[in-house]
Amino acid sequence: MENNKMEKRYGLPTAISMVVGVVIGSGVFIKGGKVLSLTNGNMLSGIAVVGIVGLICIICSLVFATLGSRYEKVNGVVDYAEMALGPNYAYYVGWFMNFVYVPALVSMLAFFSAMMFLQLFGIPAVDFANGQINPTAIGVGAGFMMFGYGLNALSPKLAGKVQVSMTVIKLIPLILMGVVGTIAGFINGTTMQVLDYVKSADYVAVDGAGFFKAIVGFAFAYEGWILATSINSELKDAKKNLPLALVVGSLVTIVIYALYIFAMSCIGDVKTIIGTWPFGESLPRIAFAKLFGNAIGTIVYVFITVSCLGTMNGLIMSSCRGLFSLSARAMGPRPEFFGNVDEQNNFPIKSAIIGMMAGGFWYAWTVMMWMGGPEMFGAVHSIEWLAWEPDEIGIICLYIMYIPMMIGLMVKAKDLNVFQRFILPLLGLACCLFFAYAIWNGYGWKKCVGFFVFFMVVEFIGYLFKRANKAKA
Repeated sequence: MENNKMEKRYGLPTAISMVVGVVIGSGVFIKGGKVLSLTNGNMLSGIAVVGIVGLICIICSLVFATLGSRYEKVNGVVDYAEMALGPNYAYYVGWFMNFVYVPALVSMLAFFSAMMFLQLFGIPAVDFANGQINPTAIGVGAGFMMFGYGLNALSPKLAGKVQVSMTVIKLIPLILMGVVGTIAGFINGTTMQVLDYVKSADYVAVDGAGFFKAIVGFAFAYEGWILATSINSELKDAKKNLPLALVVGSLVTIVIYALYIFAMSCIGDVKTIIGTWPFGESLPRIAFAKLFGNAIGTIVYVFITVSCLGTMNGLIMSSCRGLFSLSARAMGPRPEFFGNVDEQNNFPIKSAIIGMMAGGFWYAWTVMMWMGGPEMFGAVHSIEWLAWEPDEIGIICLYIMYIPMMIGLMVKAKDLNVFQRFILPLLGLACCLFFAYAIWNGYGWKKCVGFFVFFMVVEFIGYLFKRANKAKA
């Protein structure tokens, strides 16, 4: 059994680097403008959103760090669910992640990458208010997604190398804009113009729904922290270093994000910032061009586009392995078939194909139904029961699924001290409930109920496969 144990190879610096590298992604570029728009140009409210969501992620990650330090074989959310509540709950968490959570994020990032790419050529991708999308944007996004799945399925080693390179690339525009933009804003006075906007007659105070919707939206920018806990079995002194790495890494992320959002004040025109609603894909280019000139601004914007593609690639890596991970537990449809690893490239090709099909479904849903494609179904964001944004509501749904895991930790972990067994999980529980409250107030009850019905249908399909599998056994 000793041969099955992972080598203790990583120290604290590596763990901190992993947290920062995994969490920081394209979300801040995509959702930064949306946050500032939903807070009506109130820069301090936007920074508050960054801090609140960051604090929630720190608390929840510490709960899972406690689980990780108890069970060194865990490797992701499904394993945490299994350790806390058993294989049945783990299966339904995994089913949701494989067919809703991950592919929905992949589809959104594929289209966001297309939006960013087309911005380089001055081509508008979407007229969200009228539910019209440029067909070119649909095609480019679909191409990005298919290329990502193809790369991971046919050359997984190359896909891994691409992911490492893109992790470095995505930090460059964030740090550059965060530091230089903040300094420039104070020197040329544009920061004070933006901060003083709340005193002007044009300012409309942020209502509760807008603020909560901004919180829900920006949760996208912090996604990935759960993956950083997967190295606990390879971390030296994991009980001490994993929680410390999560706290330090998350604090670094909060500072970088807050600086980046604050640096948007270098634009100096709040109406321009608000005008980038609802996605804010044009905001980084406007800010970088104003600060560094059009040529440098365009080059940096290329880095941002690559960052979005890098985040998409990381999620595709997970999506390709999703059904394989369930099959390894002898669960899901035909585990003996989808759990097969292709001998030629040592990769679960069949699982990857299902992941690509799920990504395709959510891409079609996103661009043709939720946003509304050219002469397609129309924009369902005008139909409240279906108007939930797949990536955002999927993220909050996963936080809600964390709640039973935290309760399970409090019930089962009798060997832990009071802080680890009760106080920390209760704080995590409060954070998850706060996210649920935020989405209920930000989205409205019809969207939440509509998604819940959809969620139950998806899980019922998973139940049918599980029952069929059990009957065969």
